[in-house]
Amino acid sequence: MPHFLQPAEGQRFRPTLNTDGRPHPMENALAVATLVCGLVAFAALFFPGGHVVASWAGTLGFAIGLYSQYVSVTTPQRSLNIVGMVASFLGIALGIAGGGYLP
Repeated sequence: MPHFLQPAEGQRFRPTLNTDGRPHPMENALAVATLVCGLVAFAALFFPGGHVVASWAGTLGFAIGLYSQYVSVTTPQRSLNIVGMVASFLGIALGIAGGGYLP
């Protein structure tokens, strides 16, 4: 059995979300949007007054992530969704603890 983490002979490794060989542009965009919102929410926690951005970006990322997880097709999409939703949840929780949705 060939090793599944390494590319076949003569091929270079290309990371992709479409592991089934078919394009899924909407599902890929939702998974990436979930990850970006989660990272923004998490990163905003490190700035004074960033609780507003963290709360809103986290809420948006978590909502997008729930829908994206529902419609996802491949395992890499689901992996991005989980990472993005965890970061979004941290942004929501710590953003609300730091002051909430309003300045």
